[in-house]
Amino acid sequence: MQYYSNAKVSNGEISDMKERLERLKVVKTLIKAHRIDSQDTLLQLLSEAGYSVTQATLSRDLKYLKVGKVADGQTGYYYTVPSEEERKESEKHYIQDFLRGYVSVDWNEGLVVVRTFSGHSDSVALAIDNMGMDDVLGTISGRDNVVFIALKRSSSGEDFVKALKAKMPDFDPE
Repeated sequence: MQYYSNAKVSNGEISDMKERLERLKVVKTLIKAHRIDSQDTLLQLLSEAGYSVTQATLSRDLKYLKVGKVADGQTGYYYTVPSEEERKESEKHYIQDFLRGYVSVDWNEGLVVVRTFSGHSDSVALAIDNMGMDDVLGTISGRDNVVFIALKRSSSGEDFVKALKAKMPDFDPE
């Protein structure tokens, strides 16, 4: 066992994280270097680069990287990766949505509960989903004023709150 971000992480999990980060870099490089119009084409290019992944894993990677499709003006659409400036601008909007909507945050080892102003639970959950928080397994937005955030096995509520504070200096979990 090693400690990673104050959490116990096995050597296998560290290896998986490193492999994922390497794969994400390769995906970005491939998308920038080729006009890729389908996940099948991207899966083939990844396979040629030595990465064997499922379509579901590739879909999660594309979502994490915020890959979109743009029209080429002639034959269809191709994948594109947002620039760093676009990514930062998008994240700024999500941070504003979170800060505008949350009331309080409480947590235990594997679950974070965010209380929101009435009608803000969907936008707060969407913000968390789209900020690329490594600790987050998924979110569930309540009907009106609560968001449940399930954390990955190696993460704790305290880790999540520290990561939020790092992204949002104005964030106060109280």
